[in-house]
Formats: sequence, structure tokens, C-alpha cells
Amino acid sequence: MAYSELIKNFEKIRGYMREFFVYGFKSREEYTAKSVRSYDNERRRIESWLGDYMSFRQDAGGKNVFLSVDSRSVPHNPLYKAFKARSFTDNDITLHFYILDLLADGGALTVREIVDRLTDALSGFEAADTLDESTVRKKLKEYEQLGLLESGKAGRELAYRRAADGVDLDSWRDAVEFYSECDPVGVVGSYLLEKYPEEEEHFSFKHRYLLHAMDSEIVYLLLLAIREHRRLDLSNYVVRRGELREHTVLPMKIFVSTQSGRNYLLAWHYRQRRAMFFRIDNIRRVKAGDAEAEPEKYAAFCARFSENLWGVSVGTGRSVDHIEMTVHVGRNEGYILDRLEREKRCGKVEAVDERTVRYTADVHDAAEMLPWIRTFIGRIVRFECSSEFARRRFYEDLEAMRALYGGETDAVQ
Repeated sequence: MAYSELIKNFEKIRGYMREFFVYGFKSREEYTAKSVRSYDNERRRIESWLGDYMSFRQDAGGKNVFLSVDSRSVPHNPLYKAFKARSFTDNDITLHFYILDLLADGGALTVREIVDRLTDALSGFEAADTLDESTVRKKLKEYEQLGLLESGKAGRELAYRRAADGVDLDSWRDAVEFYSECDPVGVVGSYLLEKYPEEEEHFSFKHRYLLHAMDSEIVYLLLLAIREHRRLDLSNYVVRRGELREHTVLPMKIFVSTQSGRNYLLAWHYRQRRAMFFRIDNIRRVKAGDAEAEPEKYAAFCARFSENLWGVSVGTGRSVDHIEMTVHVGRNEGYILDRLEREKRCGKVEAVDERTVRYTADVHDAAEMLPWIRTFIGRIVRFECSSEFARRRFYEDLEAMRALYGGETDAVQ
């Protein structure tokens, strides 16, 4: 197969980028999914986009290639470059420029008129392909769906004109620049930024997550299904089993973690009859189905389910865990109370006395809260949880810390 920088199937490139350059750190010799030649071709293709951000290390297992990016010195997400290497046919590029040029004066032309003018324009080229009316009609319909063209009746025929553009793009530059780096489908903003002249960058990010860029196509399809209340056939990769599993779901909402940058889909699972989360970077394919006849019913189920969410872990999904944490707030430590109020999520904060407050919550999986709870160690007066696993884990961690550093832990009961 001849090497080319352009791609037809983004999911294939997404898999290579994730498997080798982000999570896997695998060497050429460890790749067994396809031939070594396929690996070399895909590696060269990715290097053509991301060569400035790639590093490698040599060890006994071979040469491991990976991405190395200092977000402080990279103003724009480099992974968006993969979306701009889509392959196209000769007809695609010919029709794109000729159709938009024929309609540049703002007038409307029928399909037959456009075909005739294209035929005349291309007649001077010996190697030019003949464009039939069906091909042109499909391209016009595609551009209408993209919002590039508008259609209307001209007698008995359908006529097309270029869509009006009343957007003052210059006034949106700051918003587009921020959106392109922060939104799960920021690749749209990346395309828009190419329309601006180069200027000094205005934004810098302390915590910046670049990997969501690879999920943009999947997120876009999920958002369309959410808006149209459509069922989805979803292929999800289960990492611990190394296999794909098929699910039929009704997508509800996309959650974005501020800690890891990962995106999650909350959906109603028809077969299991409950709400579930799916990590979007593990979703390989989605296929839209019919519109759901009763979307409000399932939206209500998911809304009740969300009332007890701390993160995206749902435990068994059959019950909730009750947690109580009493925290001492010292003199001039009002910021502790402020933090509890700011980070309480689905919980409640109430005063016990002048120096003590109680945090309570009912969540699907209390164990998920333990990393957050540990940040208050040294101020926790009392900790109780209906989940024996979470309670035991909390006190075992305290004991392990005491054994490591010495000291007493009797203050926490």
C-alpha cells in the first residue's frame, strides 16, 4: 500500500494515536494487530502531522514512540491536525470550487443549469471526468445539509444559491480561540481560527487536556443523537477484558471531568433498564437509530439518578450510600467552610457549633469520594458511612499512614 498523509477512516488513526502515542508506549515489535508494514505507514502518517511533538526512548523491548507536549508553549491543540488530513476524490475537489464559484454572485441556479455550466467549464480539459447529474445533485444536497447552500423552488425545479453569511467573525475571535481549546468539539473552533490572520495568542492554560480532541467525531455524533432524542447502537471497548461490547442506549448528557479531562456519556441502557456511564474514549462506533417515542420518561429517570451523583461511578446501581463527615474549622479558617460549600456537589453542609460542621451526602458509590475526603484529614472529627467497604478503606488508609509516619489516629472515630 502506498504511503499517503491523507486518511479515509479517522477511527483507524484514532486507534493508532491512542494505542501507541498516548496510552500504550508500545514498540514496533509489540504491534501484532496488523502487519508491520501497516504500522510503519500509520506511524509515518502521524509523524507528518505531529513530528514536532514526538519523542522516543530506547529500551530492551525496542524503540517506544510517544507524544511529548509542553502545553505552556503550544497555543493550539496539535491533535486537531489529524482531522484536517481527510482524503478526497478528484470530483470532490472539482465540485467544491466550481459550484461555489458558479454561485458566487448570489444568484440561484437549478441542478440542470449547474451541470451544463460545469460541463462547459471542464470541456477544455482532456483528462477531466464527465460529471453526471446524479453526482452533482448529491454534492448540492450535501452542501445544503452543511449550511453552505440554500434551496428553493424555481418553477418545477429545485434551485440552489449560496447561504447568506451575516456573522461578524472578527468580533468572535476571543470566544473562538477559547472554545477551540476547552470544548469537547473544539476542533470546530480550530477550523474557524484558520480564517483569522495570525496574531499574538491571548490564552494560556494551567490545566489543559489535549486528548479529548481524538474523541471529537464521536462526541459530535452523540450530541446530534441527544438533540434528536435518537437511540444509539454503541460499540464500547472493555479494557479489562480486551473486547468490544454492543449496547443499545438513549444518550442523555455528556460529563467532562475537571480532574482528568476525560469525557463520559450518561445514557439509558434499554436492556439493563438503568442509567449507565460510558467513557467516550472507549467508544469505538456509534450508529443512530429511530427517535425515542417517550424521551421525557427516560429523561426523568436519569434526572432522579443524577441527584445522587458524585462522579461517574454508580456502584451496583440498586441503592445509595449514606456518608457523614464532621469537620473541625479552626479560628480564621473560614476558607474550609467555603471549600465545603463550593465542592459539596450533591451533599449538604450544616453547622454543628461554632467550630464544627457536618457534611452529609447520599451517593451511588461512596468509595469514589475517598480521595476528596482524604484532603480533610487533620480536620475530620468523625467519619461514618453505610458502605462498609468505604468505611473500612478509610480507616485502613489512616492506619497505614500512622504506621508510615508515626503518631496517633484516635481523634477520628
